[in-house]
Amino acid sequence: MAAKRKSSAKKTKSKARTSKSSVKKLYRSGKDKYLGGVCGGLAEYLNVDPTIIRLLWALSSLVWGTGVILYLLAWLVIPRNPNHKW
Repeated sequence: MAAKRKSSAKKTKSKARTSKSSVKKLYRSGKDKYLGGVCGGLAEYLNVDPTIIRLLWALSSLVWGTGVILYLLAWLVIPRNPNHKW
């Protein structure tokens, strides 16, 4: 019984190590960008079509007026993707 506990503890530790190495990072996209690559990078991070993100961002800009400010802030805060050509 104790051997089963030890082996299951080892399995959970190895799973934790592998999940940390596959951490997704948010970057601005250099491939799918119109202005700063914020919507394209967010779409890559969420695995959705960038058009959906752009439409939601435009809608938030029109309805609440915060989309432009949030976009500019995200443009400053989110780093460029080093794997993309700029």
